[in-house]
Amino acid sequence: MSPSSSSIAAEPGAVPAPGGEHHDHHPSYLVDGTTVKSWLLTLDHKRIGVMYLIWVLLFFLVGGIYALVVRFELLTPGPTIVDAMTYNRAFTMHGVVMIFLFMIPAIPGAFGNFMLPLMLGAKDVAFPRLNLLSLYLLLSGALIAIWGMLNGGMDTGWTFYTPYSTHTTTTVAPILFGAFIIGFSSIATGLNFIVTTHTMRAPGITWFRMPLFVWAMYATACIQVLATPVLGLVLLLVVGEQLFQFGIFDPARGGDPVLFQHLFWFYSHPAVYIMVLPAFGVMSEIVAAFSRKNIFGYRAVAFSSLGIAFVGFFAWGHHMFVSGQSTFNAGVFAVLTMLVGVFTAIKVFNWVGTVYKGAVDFKTPFAYFCGFLYFTVFGGMTGVAFATASLDVPWHDTYFVVAHFHFIMVGATIMAFMAALHYWFPKMFGKSYHEGWGLVSAALIILGFNATFIPQFLLGNAGMPRRYYEYPERFQTLNVASTMGATLLAMGFLITAIYLTYSLVYGEKASANPWNSRGYEWLTESPPPTHNFIGPQPVYKDEPHFYVDPEKAEVPDAV
Repeated sequence: MSPSSSSIAAEPGAVPAPGGEHHDHHPSYLVDGTTVKSWLLTLDHKRIGVMYLIWVLLFFLVGGIYALVVRFELLTPGPTIVDAMTYNRAFTMHGVVMIFLFMIPAIPGAFGNFMLPLMLGAKDVAFPRLNLLSLYLLLSGALIAIWGMLNGGMDTGWTFYTPYSTHTTTTVAPILFGAFIIGFSSIATGLNFIVTTHTMRAPGITWFRMPLFVWAMYATACIQVLATPVLGLVLLLVVGEQLFQFGIFDPARGGDPVLFQHLFWFYSHPAVYIMVLPAFGVMSEIVAAFSRKNIFGYRAVAFSSLGIAFVGFFAWGHHMFVSGQSTFNAGVFAVLTMLVGVFTAIKVFNWVGTVYKGAVDFKTPFAYFCGFLYFTVFGGMTGVAFATASLDVPWHDTYFVVAHFHFIMVGATIMAFMAALHYWFPKMFGKSYHEGWGLVSAALIILGFNATFIPQFLLGNAGMPRRYYEYPERFQTLNVASTMGATLLAMGFLITAIYLTYSLVYGEKASANPWNSRGYEWLTESPPPTHNFIGPQPVYKDEPHFYVDPEKAEVPDAV
């Protein structure tokens, strides 16, 4: 089969090659039932993905507002806009909302739900009702956590460390119980993706013909299913500690507060990869599409996702170098942590190899890929430094940790989320957005992120502790710079919200495949019909990411 031909067999009713014209019109999933009830009770994975997208964007807004409260409070060394307790609650809820309600569910919930069946040639996920339940579990947990936030809040930080979290007078129990319910949503989503990947691949899609986004979601799902129950256990134990004084983590009653750290980080370090592995998958799709080139080292990228998922379970102790663990344990955890860097480097080198000599089309999604690559490499290098105990000890609990976490986790995840939003926007909604404004907002977001967190690296290296309400005057200049960067970052997101909302209402109709992508998800209409494909299930015969060699004159079919 020639590179410019369809990746599916020419069967009756099959969708034409990317960029081809559609001869039969079928109503899209967006208009197949327009009542509120038809959306709230839908079993269509695409509608569930869109509802996930709406909610995670709302949670992102809430988390961002908390972040701005923190940053504006730190404009001056003393009290600025809120009191000390309000500040503590603000940075705690910023972390809780951003991690549990945005970064963990954002890409799997919104884009994983929407794209996974399309990429596998399936008509839906394996368990549609469980899929809808996972959304409502997320919203139920969020509702309980927000109720606790409005009725006293929580001031422990998002890590909920004992013994403080079991003795604080703030409302820890409802927020932790909300996070416990959210964990069930994560488990349900992971189970659905695993079973869908194993049982619902179309004919021709073998394990090594799956798109790399599917590999990333599969590895993420394994972590969700295996690690999240540990988080549920430890959160319930803390709730029991606070409400009934069990003494599990209280030394006065024979308990061990360090046990909490072991249980918490056994989940929360793999949770780092629940956030970033889907981001890696998004970037594998985008780098091939906009380089017009077959992905470099397909199997290496696929297996590195599984490698990260596996090793991530054995690296939690690097969060505990100052907790009193033995020198031997610290050394073992340091080596295992650096091993994660090897798998990440495999991905980075293969992405760079894909771009090399590619016919790069520099659109908004590719701009976010460039930002992602920068944040991943820069943040990854600081991660290797943190894996070294002699460096971790002086940096521990300083703003260096805050900057590192935001670079490698928040920066990389948000870059991928924004790239996915722009790349799949025409597929999901059938509308085009203004490319110029897309590039402007991407530049503002990337510059704003650097301007926010590079000063925090410098603050941490100079010894400023994180979480502090007041600080010495010598740190004010860098704090002002960081707050100015956060303001620039907020402006970038505001511009994005404006032009994408405008495009939803007034945007031009997008073609079936505006990027001339060879991704499997583009082998159907944009937006897709209710059952994803017209006619019988397609049979796939080409590899994923199947592009023409850019050194040859031929290019993929134009739209």
